[in-house]
Amino acid sequence: MKSYIGKLTFWKCMAAVILAAGAYATFVRFTSGLGRATNLSDIYPWGLWIGFDVMCGVGLAAGGFTIAALVHIFNVKRFEPILRPTIMTAFLGYLLVIVGLMYDLGRPMMIWHAIIMWNPHSVMFEVAWCVMLYTAVLALEFAPMVLEKFRMSRTLNILRRVAIPIVILGILLSTLHQSSLGSMYLIVPDKLYALWYSPYLPVFFFVSALAAGCAMVIFESSLSARVFHRGLEKKILDEIGRIAVVVLTVYLVMRLMDAYYRDVFSLMFVPRMETYLYWFEIGVGVILPIILLAQARVRRSRNGLFIGAVMIIIGFVSDRLNVALTGLQASAGTSYFPSWMETAVTLAIVTFGFIAFSLAAKYLPIYEHEVHHEGKPLQEVWAEELSLVSQQP
Repeated sequence: MKSYIGKLTFWKCMAAVILAAGAYATFVRFTSGLGRATNLSDIYPWGLWIGFDVMCGVGLAAGGFTIAALVHIFNVKRFEPILRPTIMTAFLGYLLVIVGLMYDLGRPMMIWHAIIMWNPHSVMFEVAWCVMLYTAVLALEFAPMVLEKFRMSRTLNILRRVAIPIVILGILLSTLHQSSLGSMYLIVPDKLYALWYSPYLPVFFFVSALAAGCAMVIFESSLSARVFHRGLEKKILDEIGRIAVVVLTVYLVMRLMDAYYRDVFSLMFVPRMETYLYWFEIGVGVILPIILLAQARVRRSRNGLFIGAVMIIIGFVSDRLNVALTGLQASAGTSYFPSWMETAVTLAIVTFGFIAFSLAAKYLPIYEHEVHHEGKPLQEVWAEELSLVSQQP
């Protein structure tokens, strides 16, 4: 118990240090501008805040619309226990994406201009509107957890009546902008390295986001089980692991077929940095998780599932960073590495997300079908403890 408290105290101290560094970097960025706080330039205008905070943040929140579609549209009720955790993750993810975008914009106070200054021919305009609307939809899907906590039954009943149209709208919006993030790079065929550029980038972005959404469900449930002793049944996570294997296999076949038809297989063996990063992304983030999670004994193991999910997330993040950063450096004729302030802001945003999720998991009814860390439903554990207390003299 003491070692656990010591570990928890250590992570609290780390979080405090990261948030303090992020606060200082935030002050410098908003008082002195991008030039003082970042290593960005006119030649290389997009860096870590777009590549990770936006591109990765949106994709890692994809579990929300995936599970919502399975439960509410396709009526797969066995996935209902994971709906609320995924909605919570998606809602936090999109809020933090918007925060990250505020840092990157040259004039962040003008972020609302997309609402009144329309440019329907721009992919970025479509992404901006979809992100705004889907964040609003996620807020409505998240609201029942707060309303139940404060027993606001009348408002809760109103929301339940319009739940299905809200879910359908959310699925449409999320599908649109998950793929449109890839569409933004279709305009740079001569700049993005050929191992990552493809006319099918929007499809790749969408499919990989589905796999990342499944991985995030497993990841967050595993952490909640370890930290709060609140999680989901192994059977459900096992099935999510199997779905991830199918999605990853489809994604891998698509990537290989695309490389074959574009005749870029030879680039996979050229000794240069892009090649090594490509194989790291595919090997660690796609092939190894498929091999691991395809085995039933690995999926039945909490550690095995967790490791597989972490690998998928690492591969997904690597892919987004390769498209947004690595794949453009050779054509730009310059190198980019984020400044410590850029890194501090990103770490602070991620840390804030972990803190917000932990507080929500602790105080809101997110896990409706909770499972005790020993495998028993929490309701049974509470009943047993109550019975033991009542038997005491």
